Amino acid sequence: MKGLELSRKFYNELGEPMLREQFPELLPFVAVGLVGSGSECYGYDDKISRDHDFEPAFCIFIPDEDIVDSKTAFELERAYSRLPKQFMGFERSLVSAVGGSRHGVIRIGDFFEAKTGRRDGELSLVDWFSVPEYSLAESVNGAIFADNYGEFTKIREKLRYFPEDVRLKKLAGSLLLMGQAGQYNFKRCLARGENAAAQLAVFEFVKSALGAVFLLNKTYMPYYKWSFRALSALPRLSELSAELEHLISSGNSKAEADNKIDAIERICAEVSAELKAQGLTKHTSSEMEAQAYIVNDAISDGEIRNMHILSAV
Repeated sequence: MKGLELSRKFYNELGEPMLREQFPELLPFVAVGLVGSGSECYGYDDKISRDHDFEPAFCIFIPDEDIVDSKTAFELERAYSRLPKQFMGFERSLVSAVGGSRHGVIRIGDFFEAKTGRRDGELSLVDWFSVPEYSLAESVNGAIFADNYGEFTKIREKLRYFPEDVRLKKLAGSLLLMGQAGQYNFKRCLARGENAAAQLAVFEFVKSALGAVFLLNKTYMPYYKWSFRALSALPRLSELSAELEHLISSGNSKAEADNKIDAIERICAEVSAELKAQGLTKHTSSEMEAQAYIVNDAISDGEIRNMHILSAV
């Protein structure tokens, strides 16, 4: 059973009745769901990931103290901790009565401040560049089972994805690095016999290509260990997964290196075609450096457009 399904069942069968019977006055002000860090919040959990943080659990998001005071929040956390220690054959972890875990009672503002630096999700254009992409992904992943107050969902919608100019700046940087690392430096490192440097160039190309693909899908890239898993579910360019994986898992013998050079060019051609399909370029070349500057020039905000092209990556 997936963690999200287990969480929803645990809430529906035990959590919602607890709230309704013991805290009816709070029902108009809480949001409940499973959101944040952990593979279960993405639906990526499996038997291996159950060795830590996998349990019947959910989050109860509450407003600031002007609406739900600290005494009530403490009583709510105690009630949550007293829910059955086992559910559907799974053990619950010990829950601190004063909170502080991934589950249980969490202030709405505390959650979003931890993920984005802003309690209300109001990010300036500069703020968007400073928040790690995986953290933004954690602020909008998972599922909300109930939100009578609406504030949690309202903030999530503000953070659903980058503003367009921010997306384009990050995309321009990713494209430039694809060109520098994959189309230029990889071959130069090989020519010098610098195998380790060549492999680093390949890694940089793959990392930047992943970033570009997620940006072209208007989807946050999650924490690096789940990036390939998430790539496979994207509607655009997910077919690049096999070649990207091959690039970082193969060696640099003459035959392998030649194959990598061909693969890099195929990947760049596919990305270039997608740029054109989205109306981000009219340039038919698969030279990523040229495409990077075309995308950067399309940025509306002059301040962002004039920032260094690699400032967002």
